[in-house]
Formats: sequence, structure tokens, C-alpha cells
Amino acid sequence: MAITALDHHETGCRLEHAYWLARAAKLAYSDEDTIRETVGEWGFDRFRFLEGTPVTPLPIDHTQAFVAASDSMIIVAFRGTEPTQIRDWLTDANAPAGPGPGPDRRGLVHLGFSQALAPVHPALLATLEEFRDDDQTLWFTGHSLGGALAQLAAAWLYFEDPNLLADGIYTFGQPRTCDRELATAYDGAIRARTHRFVNNNDVVPQLPPEPFYRHVERVRYFDSRGRLQEETTLLGGITDRLRGHTADPLSPGADALRDHPINRYLECLEKNLP
Repeated sequence: MAITALDHHETGCRLEHAYWLARAAKLAYSDEDTIRETVGEWGFDRFRFLEGTPVTPLPIDHTQAFVAASDSMIIVAFRGTEPTQIRDWLTDANAPAGPGPGPDRRGLVHLGFSQALAPVHPALLATLEEFRDDDQTLWFTGHSLGGALAQLAAAWLYFEDPNLLADGIYTFGQPRTCDRELATAYDGAIRARTHRFVNNNDVVPQLPPEPFYRHVERVRYFDSRGRLQEETTLLGGITDRLRGHTADPLSPGADALRDHPINRYLECLEKNLP
């Protein structure tokens, strides 16, 4: 099934949607010309490349995203970062937080994420106002850091203007993004349209540390065999993660980084497609 053949009015989780949006998240790592050519082949006739530099360029020195639009749907995809790079600054339990999105600045978010989103947010808003000329459905995606930015961008737009409610937010291996207050507000508004995928022992979704930073609901988990689990018990999850950690006797624990690349998520999605 091609991306343009998807039922773009379906807001519940669909693996076909997840697969294509994971491909868009992977594409976000490419250069502007490659992205433009590829989304054109996918059937999107409008394209905008977004990039910006945070005012405080550490720990994120550059933000990249793209918007692709057709007559029926708009996709916003954010670029991620390498797991070793993101891990270095997400492991800090004292990582600073900044005000959350919306006019009332509800809750708190990891300051690195809000600073990374800020330089491209005005251009994203202007692009959506230009491209969304026939009430097209709106989709956000990203891998790793890109997943956090996709989720935050969807929240920021909605809390500023409820007419910009996303039809789907699909993220892959994203870190924790915000505090409990914002996570609760987000879940109250967008939970049913948010689909967060985690691959077994992927280290990035385990960061920044709890209890301050939280994930929004709900998680869809690929087990150590690559099978999608909609529900798992605490004991079952621990057992499966241990199985993943010990899968390679020559490199125990390497699963934490090996499970993170976007290609691993695509492999799991392909395995589970009907």
C-alpha cells in the first residue's frame, strides 16, 4: 500500500500508517534535495524544508524538519540524532526544564527540546497555514530526538489553536519529553491520536530519568523477537528485556544502542504488517 492510499481519516493506530510515517521519519535524516524528490515520488506536490539554530546551541546545535502536503494529508517529520549523542545529555538527572507550550505555558519540558523546536516553530505554523487549504489531515512523526520534537510540536500547535489538532502522532524511540502536568494535559487532548513505539531495550526512551520527566501514553512495544505487544505485564516486560540484553553473549548490554536505529523500527514494523 502506498502512503497516498492510506485511510488518512483513521486516527487510531494502524501499522500501515506507522510503517509509512517511520519511513518519513527516516527520510528526515536526508538532505533537502533527496527529501523533496522522495516525497514527490510518494505523491506530495508541496514541500517545505525547515531548519534553524537554537539561540543556545548546546546540546542541540541544529534542527531540521520537513513538511509534505497533498490534497488529502500533510506530514510533518523531524530529524533525530545519533543515540550516542542524545544519550550524553539526556542522562543528566539535573537537565534544566523550561515552560511548556501554549498561551498559558502549561507544564514543563526538557529545555533542550523547547530550544530546538523554537527556531522552526514560526515557519512550521506559516507553512501549515499556507498548505492546509482544504482541511487536509495532519500527521507528525520523528525518530529519537525527532520523536520528542514531533510530539512537542503537535502539543504546541494544538494548545495555541485547537483547530490544529493532529490526526496522528507516530514516534519511534523517542525520549521522555515533559513533566507530569504537561503529560496529563497532553493525554487529555491527544492521547487517542498518539502512537509511541519502543523497540525492546532501546536506551533513548528510558531517558531523561524519572520521576521528573514523563512519557505520554501509550506505548506500543516490540519485544526481543520483534513482535508487537499492545499489552505486557511488568514481569513479562522485565523478562523480555533481559532476553534482549543476553541475546549476544559476546556483547551483553549492547542491545540498548542496537535497538535504537530507525532501521530496526522499520524491520519490526515490516515483520508485523498484515
